[in-house]
Amino acid sequence: MNHVPSVSCAAHRVYRTDVHHARPLVLMPVFLAIVCCSIPPDSQAAGLLPAGGNFVAGAGSIKGSGTTVTITQTSGRGVVDWNSFSIGGNNSVVFANGNGATLNRVTGGSPSLLLGSLSASGSVYLVNPQGVLVGPRGVIATTGRFVASTLDVSNDTAFMNGSPLTLSGNSNAGVVNLGTISSSGGDVFLIARTAVLNGGTVSAPNGTAELAVAQQVLLQDSSSGQQVFVQAGTGGTLMTSGVIEAAQVNLQAMDGNIYAVAANHEAIRATATATRDGHVWLVAGHGELHPGGTIDAANGTVDMSADTLTFPAAGMAVTAKQWNITTPGFTVDSNAARALSAGLGNGTSVAVQTTGSSTHSGDITVNAGIGWQGNASLTLAAYRTLTVGAGVTVSNQGGGNLTLRADAASLDNGGSIASQGVIDWSRSTGIVNALYDMTGTYSAGTLLANAAWAAAQGSGQITQITAYKLVNNVVDLQNVSQNLAGNYALGKDVDASGVTLSPLGNHTTPFTGQFDGMWHKVLNANVQIADFGVDYSSGLFGVVGQAGVLRDVGVENGSVTTSYYGSGILAGVNLGLIANSYTTGVASENSQEGTTFGGLVGRNEGSIERSWSSASVSGSDANGGLVGYNLGSITQSYATGSVSPIYSTGYGGGLVGINDGSVSESFATGAVQTRSMPTHGVIGFGSGTLASNVYWNTETTGQAISGGTLPPTNGLTTAQMSNPASFVGYDFSPTGVWAMTSDATHPVLRWQLEH
Repeated sequence: MNHVPSVSCAAHRVYRTDVHHARPLVLMPVFLAIVCCSIPPDSQAAGLLPAGGNFVAGAGSIKGSGTTVTITQTSGRGVVDWNSFSIGGNNSVVFANGNGATLNRVTGGSPSLLLGSLSASGSVYLVNPQGVLVGPRGVIATTGRFVASTLDVSNDTAFMNGSPLTLSGNSNAGVVNLGTISSSGGDVFLIARTAVLNGGTVSAPNGTAELAVAQQVLLQDSSSGQQVFVQAGTGGTLMTSGVIEAAQVNLQAMDGNIYAVAANHEAIRATATATRDGHVWLVAGHGELHPGGTIDAANGTVDMSADTLTFPAAGMAVTAKQWNITTPGFTVDSNAARALSAGLGNGTSVAVQTTGSSTHSGDITVNAGIGWQGNASLTLAAYRTLTVGAGVTVSNQGGGNLTLRADAASLDNGGSIASQGVIDWSRSTGIVNALYDMTGTYSAGTLLANAAWAAAQGSGQITQITAYKLVNNVVDLQNVSQNLAGNYALGKDVDASGVTLSPLGNHTTPFTGQFDGMWHKVLNANVQIADFGVDYSSGLFGVVGQAGVLRDVGVENGSVTTSYYGSGILAGVNLGLIANSYTTGVASENSQEGTTFGGLVGRNEGSIERSWSSASVSGSDANGGLVGYNLGSITQSYATGSVSPIYSTGYGGGLVGINDGSVSESFATGAVQTRSMPTHGVIGFGSGTLASNVYWNTETTGQAISGGTLPPTNGLTTAQMSNPASFVGYDFSPTGVWAMTSDATHPVLRWQLEH
């Protein structure tokens, strides 16, 4: 362990900090400049009090009495210029400023030494280009915000108006806290160009604690997120070896270095409030980040970002809901593996993403094993290529998921996955996804799956460990046709504007692979049949075979026209599984009679679950808001689009045109146009099964009966559709399938809110 030497001055050798890393010694020149030569001897330090104060904006008075100076402010905001602003060890400064704010600007040549106590009923800003030191026995306690900065406020008018503030300057001095700084109702900001050190305690239980090293920062109010934003920087160092506790914590240095080297169980803790999720930002920009100690974000997020991340050999622990790491390139060495495994073991899901740079290829290399128990998930997303080294094992015991991804930015850069190691999910109920480019390569290494694995209900998953080719653009999407038995995943939203798409798969060669949207969508897909004699089912997927799966995907503003066998925006015919999917747009007839049209699927002979459509449907034979002709099963799904058969011989249903299969826990709300053939609120016609928990909106569909065997009481008014109690057996719990938002006129699937 290295020790920063003591400095013999001010209050009893005011600066001694134990650290885990030798690099913090570079802080010494700056901190010595703050606490050494300009500090009076102990006898004089004891008598220090602010001097030469004068209100230059706002109104108030400054009075001294013995060891106390009281600043009474009669305006909501005020600006005071001081010749010096220091507080001796037995002295105190009191700001009686109501719930207002006072900006204190030091114009003299000495640093601010806060060795005694400072209290305020409101907010206090202390700006001193010569530096600010809170001594080991110094106590700052405000009800509102406390700001200590060597950067000056560029516009007093902005401060007086309560507008966002720009702070800037070229001071080489720093801000050091070795004591206690607390804001019971506001925030704490420590800001300097060259160096900020916290070796004491910073507390803001109802606000943010934010430390920034920069030449210029923007400071603005936010009740839910970070408030300091670094705009320009010239190096510098930020170090915390003490305790920081706040609802949210933010450490920033644009191109400087950050050291979070807390020891002896000291920590960074983001405790969260009703409006602030527990969030910790450690952002070193183009500099170095050295995280350490305990970082606790309650049930929130830890974000780390830097050009270089260096993890300690031991003693680091992250506890959060999510831990995100962003860096140009990343190698998982033994220290990083230990830190990631510990975080995952604490129940913290981890996502590492590399961005690449002029000096980094953006690859991720895993050279040390990562293993954990529990349900946390790990994502390793490389800008280009991800490598798992020989002899390296990544494993989970529990329900954790693993995502290995190449080409994280979806650039089609040939990103590949090369594994010579072991992926051991033999004792896990989670899933493993490997994602690589269409033009990339995939080496699986050794894969150990759980023989007893079973997919979670409604997930649409059919394999525990799956490798997918990434679909990053419309060309990739069309190239799915080259291998209709392959596995594919959307790397991002894909816009098909200006392109006429041919259906993927037909009755001769159906799609039999897996297509996972990864909660992305295809936009503006215009699907037309290229050869009517062969491709006689029309949709983004013409025919999904019995082994085929479409899941977690949306098609927005899609359009599909005439086919012979079935037309739906997502699929013409489905013989496989469609889960957690949706469509918007138009499915319409333009020339051919005897066809079936559905907003999601034209003809369903397989399974559809937890899916929906708002597409408008207008065809000839069978027309349904979700499915034209159903011979399979539909569950936990709904349709809101209008249905209007174009011929008097066409059947129409808010959910299904003709039903010879089964429908359960589903509903329809779209307008259904009446024709001479049956058109009803749920189905137009059919002898299939409708469960008792299928409903329709009598007002918006314009239909008094359901079609099929449902009683009239299953027809609900809009007011009833807005009440969860109307839907017998639907699970609206926080982990349930369904949700009802405050302004909703019908239920939605919970995954819609989460994605």
